[in-house]
Amino acid sequence: MTHVHLIGIGGSGLSAIARLLIERGYTVSGSDQELSPLAQEFQALGAKISLGHRQEQVLGADLVIRSSAIPDANVEVQTALDAGIPVYKRSEYLGKLTEDSIVIAVAGTHGKTTTTAMISWMLTYLDQDPSYIIGGVSNNLSNNAHAGQGSLFVIEADEYDRMFLGLRPEIAVVTNVEHDHPDCFPTAEDFFQAFVAFVQRLPENGLLLVCTDDPGAVKLLDVAISNRIKPISYGLNKSAENISPEYRSRNLAMDHQGNYRFDAYFKQTHLAQVSLSVPGLHNVQNALAALAIAHNLHMPVPNAAQALKEFSGTGRRFELRSEVSGIAVIDDYAHHPTEIRATLAAARNRYPDRQIWAVWQPHTYSRTITLQKEFLTVFSEADHVLVTEVYASREPFNADFSAIQVVQAMEHRDARFLASNRQVTDFLVTNLRSGDVLIVLSAGDAIQISQDVVDSLSRNGNSDNV
Repeated sequence: MTHVHLIGIGGSGLSAIARLLIERGYTVSGSDQELSPLAQEFQALGAKISLGHRQEQVLGADLVIRSSAIPDANVEVQTALDAGIPVYKRSEYLGKLTEDSIVIAVAGTHGKTTTTAMISWMLTYLDQDPSYIIGGVSNNLSNNAHAGQGSLFVIEADEYDRMFLGLRPEIAVVTNVEHDHPDCFPTAEDFFQAFVAFVQRLPENGLLLVCTDDPGAVKLLDVAISNRIKPISYGLNKSAENISPEYRSRNLAMDHQGNYRFDAYFKQTHLAQVSLSVPGLHNVQNALAALAIAHNLHMPVPNAAQALKEFSGTGRRFELRSEVSGIAVIDDYAHHPTEIRATLAAARNRYPDRQIWAVWQPHTYSRTITLQKEFLTVFSEADHVLVTEVYASREPFNADFSAIQVVQAMEHRDARFLASNRQVTDFLVTNLRSGDVLIVLSAGDAIQISQDVVDSLSRNGNSDNV
């Protein structure tokens, strides 16, 4: 039995691979600096998980997989190489993991986790039993990965560290292409060229689905055509280049919860009526991509639409953590300006008459500095904005920059800087009122704010402020 050791097993990328390998019958071990909930699940499934990195933990493995965050100098990496044990980056191993499947890869600056989860759930609902790897935990599927018995493999194609260039998809979805990860891609053109290379991974006559609502994605249509790849367009509107989407919504309307219903069309052919249970126009776009895949795989589109009606999202994507003392507490992973704007627009649709508090934890210095101008205007749908200090993540501390500089440049009517998560929590507990909505926007550790606020409000439910 093959023994695979994963360095950084607790993260979203490697944890998904670990789950899939366990389901395929591999012996799995792993290490990380902390025991995440996902890693604890693997322990219950029989995997040996170790805290910290030590030489002896890698010995006996047949191969090693490391996350993008693990450097070459890591002691387990070096021990494996010295012992002649193959060491793969996640991007290198994904190609091996998917090589015997029909791969549906979902890429894009935003929306790829939700769209991957939608497609995975839809195909599961349609009795296809797909394999899948999602960048978050699907609420419908209750996990982030599965080794299915069907021929299809749905995978979130992450552009960071050019991970998606390790894939060979037959079908690819590109939701949008907006500059991000400036630590990997210094310029917008660098970022776009990575997506060009991704599209070129498709075989001749492969399918490329692009959203016409995004100018960056539209530019990939010509790349597809020049590489004899079949381009398929979906979206809400004509593009700036006057390209009408082949898959589009008509009769778009919103229910009392801020969720959309619409008629899905392929050109002039009506495919299905769709009612979503997740808010936001961006989820209409995501649903159109999923329906286009079902249609091109010759699956019953009305049944696929029913699956999408039952789709309830993924963890940390507009996730209602709790409603305590009349206050809704929501977690969201948004950390790019476009994501924040879309999330707050969805919140305003769902809660039109309530005060919205947005807590934003900037993620990485490079992104915050590069996109600083864009961040200034994305909070208009929030009534109150609290901004923490930058979450450095993989980057070193930058003594020359603080998120207070972003707050000072904002023209928002009530935006303030509170450096620590503790300060934000204390301020919220003092100032939140019954009927308010709290949205914590973070890809870092500010998720703890949500739990701390819920715990505090639960203990003091009869206080004057609630």
